Amino acid sequence: MGFIMDGLDAEDYDRQYSDGTLVRRIAAYFRPQIWRMLFVATMIILDSAAYTALPIFISKGIDRLETDTSTSALITIAAGTIILGSLGWVFNALRRGTSAEAVGNVVLALREDVFDAVLARDLSFYDEYSSGKIVSRVTSDTQAFAQIVTLTMELLSQILLVVLLVSYLFFKDIKLTLLVLIMTPFVVATALAFRKIARETVTQSRRILAEVSSHIQESVSGIGVAKTFRQEHTIYDEFIDVNKRSYRINLKTGYVFSSIFPVLNIISALGTAGIVYAAGLDARNGNLSAGDWYLFIQGLNMFWFPLTSIASFWSQFQLGLAAGERVFALIDAEPRVVQTGHDTLDQVLGEIRFENVDFHYKEDEPVLNDFSLTIHAGETLALVGHTGSGKSSIAKLIARFYEFQGGWILVDGHDLRTLDLASYRQFLGIVTQSPFLFDGTVADNIRYGYQDASDDEVESVAQQVGGGDWLDSLQDGLETKVGERGSSLSMGQRQLVALARVLLQDPAIFILDEATASVDPLTETLIQEGLDEILKRRTSIVIAHRLSTIKNADRIIVLDKGNILEEGDHMSLLAQGGHYAELYNTYFRHQSLDYIESAGELLAAR
Repeated sequence: MGFIMDGLDAEDYDRQYSDGTLVRRIAAYFRPQIWRMLFVATMIILDSAAYTALPIFISKGIDRLETDTSTSALITIAAGTIILGSLGWVFNALRRGTSAEAVGNVVLALREDVFDAVLARDLSFYDEYSSGKIVSRVTSDTQAFAQIVTLTMELLSQILLVVLLVSYLFFKDIKLTLLVLIMTPFVVATALAFRKIARETVTQSRRILAEVSSHIQESVSGIGVAKTFRQEHTIYDEFIDVNKRSYRINLKTGYVFSSIFPVLNIISALGTAGIVYAAGLDARNGNLSAGDWYLFIQGLNMFWFPLTSIASFWSQFQLGLAAGERVFALIDAEPRVVQTGHDTLDQVLGEIRFENVDFHYKEDEPVLNDFSLTIHAGETLALVGHTGSGKSSIAKLIARFYEFQGGWILVDGHDLRTLDLASYRQFLGIVTQSPFLFDGTVADNIRYGYQDASDDEVESVAQQVGGGDWLDSLQDGLETKVGERGSSLSMGQRQLVALARVLLQDPAIFILDEATASVDPLTETLIQEGLDEILKRRTSIVIAHRLSTIKNADRIIVLDKGNILEEGDHMSLLAQGGHYAELYNTYFRHQSLDYIESAGELLAAR
């Protein structure tokens, strides 16, 4: 069956916990539910007592009927049976209802913790691991985790029932009771033998579920691209493959869990046959009354089910433990961005210094090596270079999205590693090539970074971006619905919303990461007008493939493989006739002509 598991290796952050460690972690979530659990425990005792008393009462009634066959005796036995059965039902209902409430609260707390851990993970974590698999841990694995609690409640109830029943049977007939107990080790040993294989198959089952979820999420997210390139059949074939693997693994898991009960039932049937024969001999010889013979037979039936449940518990328990292991592994994943302090800044002027910084995404593939650069407060710095030169990496390090391996990055003289990131990032504004908009209105997305902004403030910043002309193209103005991921807006409109969002935040440091690379020159003109407003009075790092966004920068840095080749302003770099001039003549110059033409069209339209 090894081929079934291909591609289902554990994630790098996965770890193995002992059962004891997992149980202690689970128990910690139940401490706030202690009073509910005490009530549940009380109901378990009363429930078990009622169900244990029922066959004992009937046994006494059978013996009584040998000497008293009156109607009142029959009514008494019937009434007692109804009362005990009803009490058992009431106690069981109260137990299950309270237990469900406690479990619901625990799952609620666990999901809050795991989602908090998801939000705390570094961007490098999401570069490496599929979002669909992470979602699976937050949703389905936390739900499977709850099964542990339900199983535990059932286990406690069954154990208590067995203890009470066996204690009474010992009182009635030691020999027959020992005969009952002699089969117990065989049942328990058989169930425990399933433990290892059950844990393995269940873990693989959880992983393939995450794989299916990830594939579906990715397919739905990229359906537009798939249809454009007519690749629906490819996506479907890939899904068929992963779905078949899911089927095979779940089939194996089903075989494992369904095979344990037939084996246990065979063992219990042999034990039952032995007890029926031995008790029948005693009853025939007069050593056992008819009521006691019934009690042993009925008690045996009540005994085997709890015993098989207790024994099979360890196999079923692996379902919850495997899910809990995956959830706790996500919570316990070691962060790569590690802060050595949590200093807060009242204000940020915006001076940024890279001092001998070493950085890589993967070992032996350096991006920056002994890199040094000073960005002055209030300066607009443009980063230029071919793909892979390190432009975006510099921006990501300033935002502290990734951990650098050597050197220092200082903001206003403060080591970036000593700052409270939430406090620091409120002074940071970023616009990327593909800005993410949340489902809601344009106004909702503009005030995303400043939830307390008034409607007038949102309107004001929207008017400042591109002169506000872009609002006229929106069907309902600021109340226009943007759709999922901003799908109802054009790329240019999304960028303008993102610029307004940053402008409302009023950051001290602004990072523009190729924000105009995917828009037409006409829209770029509007975006450039918005940038002119944002770049005022703040430190700005501009990463661009368009000349219009860099030619007015105070300083331009030309990068190649993480090294600074040239620096200066637009005119001085052209005069040097070096790498920047080459880029201008082969790439930027044509863009400049397009830009001038589009700007003329826009002015004419106005």
